[in-house]
Amino acid sequence: MSNELAHDFSPLIKIYKDGRIERLTGTTTLPPSLDPQTGVESKDVVISKEPALSARLYLPTKSTTNSPNKKLPLLVYIHGGGFVVERASSSIYHNYLNALVAETNIVAVSVEYRLAPEHSLPAAYDDAWGSFKWVASHSDAKGSEDWLNRHADFQRVFIAGDSAGANIAHNVGLRVGSEGLGGVKPKGIVLVHPYFGGSEAIGAEQSLPPMVREYMVGLWLLAYPSTSGSDDPLFNPGKDPKLGGLGCEKVLVCVAEKDALKDRGWHYSEVLKKSGWKGAVDVIESKGENHVFHLFNPTCDNAVALLKKMVSFIN
Repeated sequence: MSNELAHDFSPLIKIYKDGRIERLTGTTTLPPSLDPQTGVESKDVVISKEPALSARLYLPTKSTTNSPNKKLPLLVYIHGGGFVVERASSSIYHNYLNALVAETNIVAVSVEYRLAPEHSLPAAYDDAWGSFKWVASHSDAKGSEDWLNRHADFQRVFIAGDSAGANIAHNVGLRVGSEGLGGVKPKGIVLVHPYFGGSEAIGAEQSLPPMVREYMVGLWLLAYPSTSGSDDPLFNPGKDPKLGGLGCEKVLVCVAEKDALKDRGWHYSEVLKKSGWKGAVDVIESKGENHVFHLFNPTCDNAVALLKKMVSFIN
């Protein structure tokens, strides 16, 4: 076994010259359960065998027990991790979804997508789209999953994600706009600290240490070796001629003051406004915070405020 590194993207992942892959984070998982603290029940479902697609579903049992016929907003959630780490069953995401579902009183579908570098992009985009199409197949209440048939309101569908998951969520929204999906159109999309880039440094990116910029672009190239580069429309929405066709009514962009990706979030909101898109976009900035701080410190004041903002956006 060789310890010679081919790529070092600590603290996420290391890839050795002999092809060995070492994930440094996101490997701790939790089984689905009935969470005693929030009263949220979860279960894992298989969406398709080929490609292997699955998801974790979340249901707020207090509402569904008390009002079994009441329909709840439906959230499709896409986890982050630079396209290379984390899973729908990762402890950090399982705990976050329990809290989000309880607070917002929604049904949630947390997408399990294939990770790079074993499965290069666009695999993750295709998996998220396949999962969203599966969700939409329940809009006539005749789908394969009882929780969605009985409890999901398909007039109130939302997509959300953080970091790379926010990038994927945006691109799912674009596909809904361009391809349509049997009358299921998301009302809104929430992008938390979206992982976007571009060849031209914008805002505070110009004063970032070169190694930070290299890391951000290098991770994208690792995940998507056949990309056209950092101005690929999948990575730089400002370069996408289809941006004005985003398939939803409203977008909430969340950024963090100390996050190297902050200006990309602001830039996204500006190019979206100029794209001809007819919806409303809002940006919230968490002062003094870093990238995905709310996952690591969910009870801090700014994380609670961020959660409240998401709750009001969905409800």
